[in-house]
Amino acid sequence: MSPLDHRSPPAAHAAQREIEGLAKRNLRPSSVLKRGQDGEGSVQVHLDASIRIEGAKVFSVYGKGGIGKSTTSSNLSAAFSKLGKRVLQIGCDPKHDSTFTLTGQLQPTVIDILRDVDFHAEELGPEDFVTEGFNGVMCIEAGGPPAGTGCGGYVVGQTVKLLKQHHLLDDTDVVIFDVLGDVVCGGFAAPLQHADRAVIVTANDFDSIYAMNRIISAVQAKSSNYKVRLAGCVANRSRETDEIDRFCDTVGFRCIAHMPDYDAIRRSRLKKKTLFEMEDEEDIMMARKEYIRLAESLWNGTEPLMPAPMEDRDIFELLGFD
Repeated sequence: MSPLDHRSPPAAHAAQREIEGLAKRNLRPSSVLKRGQDGEGSVQVHLDASIRIEGAKVFSVYGKGGIGKSTTSSNLSAAFSKLGKRVLQIGCDPKHDSTFTLTGQLQPTVIDILRDVDFHAEELGPEDFVTEGFNGVMCIEAGGPPAGTGCGGYVVGQTVKLLKQHHLLDDTDVVIFDVLGDVVCGGFAAPLQHADRAVIVTANDFDSIYAMNRIISAVQAKSSNYKVRLAGCVANRSRETDEIDRFCDTVGFRCIAHMPDYDAIRRSRLKKKTLFEMEDEEDIMMARKEYIRLAESLWNGTEPLMPAPMEDRDIFELLGFD
């Protein structure tokens, strides 16, 4: 029996179209996951083993749109580099602004560069899509498909494929994926297929925690087929963490770092710099210390967390009312 036979006709047709689309792009999915194996009702394709990231520790950073994922990712990359690690940061957002505090400018996206050579990847060299940023951090902006078209998973796959073809992962210790908003569709969940740990950036408010709860569900779905596990959350732009702590205590999650609402962090982004390039003000030095502590914790290995995400009604009851 075909692995698609058990699906309803619409789901089967969608899966078949996905397979045909991958074949046209010379991608070779090893198999299609059955319904429920990669999230209830999902139509997902196994990661092609030829583009698996090996040797480096891989972290995917998620969170509500505008919560500070890129600021967190870039400062975390800088912190890892200060620990002597060879770091590669991959921005997965059509805005392509993940790495600009590391490089001082917006970088062209992999998809735009591929389009310029009519998707003949063999014409590209590493200098075409990789930029060295602060303290040797290698920076890539994968970009994304045009609005309303394509799939972010394809973008991630092509980026990793290029990195492997040019052996750019061979000498890398840490890879950080900075992923678009709180989107948890199969495409933008694709970095989870590569990651060892997922980190969620949140704030001490209902909307951010609600998004975190959904992201936990997405990571848990991927963890049934891939090695990814949740590391914990980073409280960002938050003076207090009481609501975050209440949620974590309820679902079995953990806050692994706290970045208060320092104006210095906002100013560093306006200056297109990481905190590690700013002057030694008290707030900046405190934030740097916390990023270094977070990097050390992730490098040494965090406990794999398996929280139980809440139903929508329950999270409203927990946090939505006085």
